[in-house]
Amino acid sequence: MTVQKTRARLVDVARQLFAKKGVEETTMNDIAMASGKGRRTLYTYFKSKEQIYLAVVESELEMLSAQMEEAAERPIAPDEKIMGLIMTHLDAIKMVVYRNGTLRAGFFRNIWKVEAVRKVFDHKEILLFRKVLQDGKEKGYFDVDNVEITADILHYCVKGIEVPYIRGQIGEELDDEIGWKYVTKIVFGALGCRKREEKLIV
Repeated sequence: MTVQKTRARLVDVARQLFAKKGVEETTMNDIAMASGKGRRTLYTYFKSKEQIYLAVVESELEMLSAQMEEAAERPIAPDEKIMGLIMTHLDAIKMVVYRNGTLRAGFFRNIWKVEAVRKVFDHKEILLFRKVLQDGKEKGYFDVDNVEITADILHYCVKGIEVPYIRGQIGEELDDEIGWKYVTKIVFGALGCRKREEKLIV
């Protein structure tokens, strides 16, 4: 087994154990045994449980990043695409947290540790927002003065509602379709996409 495959195997086994038992209850020995590798092999790749936990988070973010890139390449209008990116981000983050079971608690508790790992993902997402916004501006969909600043603000706004979105605390009285219409209205209003916005909510 290659170095990359061995590392990926260890990360996947750790993710499954973290999801089942929780990060705190999982030991390095548990990971070594479940992966069929010795402790020496495990410690060759990861010096601590915290290190492998962050590797698990990183692997999840890489998958999320791939989903974002796929959404950005869809052959649709820029206004639809920007909403597609936002929806993909929030729904994918929610699925990551719930798919990992007891990792959910750790995700929130270790938010600052996760933040350090997120830097690469965040940078990629901002670049995707810039690309779509620039395309939309050139085609007359968006009325924005500064694409770079707008992309930064959009990214941090979406990031800021992750936790309440995951916990179902946004628009609790609304069904998903109406809730997303309101989100779209706000986003299109901020981007100067007035005509499309007026068709959404009367």
